[in-house]
Amino acid sequence: MTIFSVRHLTVYRYRRPVGFGRHRLMFRPRDSFDQTLLNCALKVFPREARIRWIHDVFGNCIALVDVDVTAPELRFETTIEVDHTAHIPLDLEMDQRASGFPFSYDPEEAIDLEKTIARHYPDPGDEVGRWAKRFVPYGNTARTGHVLMTLCNGIRESFSYVRRSQYGTQTPCETLLLRSGTCRDFALLMMEAARSLGLAAGFVTGYIYVPDRDGSVTLGGGSTHAWCQVYLPGAGWVEFDPTNGIVGNRDLIRVGIARDPSQAVPLSGCYDGGALDFDGMEVQVNVTTQPDDISAAI
Repeated sequence: MTIFSVRHLTVYRYRRPVGFGRHRLMFRPRDSFDQTLLNCALKVFPREARIRWIHDVFGNCIALVDVDVTAPELRFETTIEVDHTAHIPLDLEMDQRASGFPFSYDPEEAIDLEKTIARHYPDPGDEVGRWAKRFVPYGNTARTGHVLMTLCNGIRESFSYVRRSQYGTQTPCETLLLRSGTCRDFALLMMEAARSLGLAAGFVTGYIYVPDRDGSVTLGGGSTHAWCQVYLPGAGWVEFDPTNGIVGNRDLIRVGIARDPSQAVPLSGCYDGGALDFDGMEVQVNVTTQPDDISAAI
């Protein structure tokens, strides 16, 4: 078990006092068998902000923030602390019927998985589908775990990770054409590739801990991180981080899940003013861990 602490600061600055619309924050992790929320705090400036909590359609915790005063700066500072247990499914621990690829979901599960199996983005030439099939061996029945792990590592090894300040996520076809993207782009590409193979896939937003390991390079630190999950009978929702080639939740702090990246934006909102009023923004994300002896005492 490891105690992870996350501090996430976002500051919007304006050239004059402006009004603010409602802002929506997704930062509070949900408790699970592999991570337990120990502490959670949200600070907003101006202090007159009103905060209301809801659950979205996926059960994620959402903070709705309303600011009724004008100000030249809007600041959100969130802190969380989680007790995290690395969970790496052994051979994905799937049911026997799902270990070989392709397989069919149980009809009862298929009803609930339907929207996560359907492809969400146009692909007229089936470029993503044809690319995904490259990871399915010819001949004998392939192993489902092997197909997904090679797909995950294929993105890690063949695509270039780049940070992008523009809002939104590239379409899977764009990422495939450019051979580059952000963690959100890579997660979406793997999701649509898995869906093209008949598998249920979802989007995960959260944070990643970047350890100080000799010779290792972990991408996606210093900001929010994104990866995907695939539903496998017997193993459940298994996480895949194609940005880093991670299978399972090692060093990944899960905050929210969704069917599409547009439904899992960590922070969104608006202001009442002109485009020239905006003077820039600052984002800082720090993920730290505590020694085992300290963790045991908490």
